[in-house]
Amino acid sequence: MKTWKAMRTLFGANMAMLALAACVTINVYFPAAEAKAAAKEFVEKVIDEAQPATPAEEKPADNGNGGMAFRFDPLSLIGIGEAKAQGAPDITIKTPAIQAIQARMEARFNSTLRAGFDSGALGFTADGLVTVRDASKLALKDRVAMNTAVADDNRDRKAVYREVAVANGHAEWEGQIRNVFAKQWVDSARSGWWYQSGGSWKQK
Repeated sequence: MKTWKAMRTLFGANMAMLALAACVTINVYFPAAEAKAAAKEFVEKVIDEAQPATPAEEKPADNGNGGMAFRFDPLSLIGIGEAKAQGAPDITIKTPAIQAIQARMEARFNSTLRAGFDSGALGFTADGLVTVRDASKLALKDRVAMNTAVADDNRDRKAVYREVAVANGHAEWEGQIRNVFAKQWVDSARSGWWYQSGGSWKQK
C-alpha cells in the first residue's frame, strides 16, 4: 500500500512538473506571424499617402423601434469560444499609447520624412530606425528641420517597439518586435526608397 501511495505521489509530482514546463514554453513563445501582421498594419498606416476625406456613409436603416437595425450571428459566439479555448497568440497595437505614437509618426512622415525618402536623402536602417543617408539631397534650408524630424521619429520608433512588447505582456519581446518592424519598414518601402542590408545601402 505504501509503495502504491509513493508511486501516486511521484506520478503527481511528475505531472505537475510537466504542466509547469508547458506553461513556461507558452510564456516564451513569440508569435512571429501575428507580430508581422501587426507590424504591417502599423507601418502601412504611417507611410501610406494621406487620402482625401470620403463622404460619410449612409446610416443603417431604422429597425422601426427607434434604434438601429442589428443582426446577430450566433456563429460568432462559436468563433469567440474557439479562439479563447485555443489560446491563440495575438499581438495588439490598439492601445492609446501605441496609437498616439502612430499618429505622430504618420503626421511627421506626411509633413517631412516622405520628401526625404522620395529624394533619396533618407533611408531605413537595419535596426528599424531612420537616418540621413545623403544630406546633399537636401536643400540647406531644409537640413535642420529634417535632422530634427529624424531624431523625433527615431525616439518614437524606439518607444513603439518597447510599448508593443509591454502592451502584450512580454517586455522581453522588445528585440524581436524591433526586428520584425525593421523588416516591415523595408518590405513596405516604396519604389526608389533606400534601406540598409548587409552593411550597405540598397535602393528598392
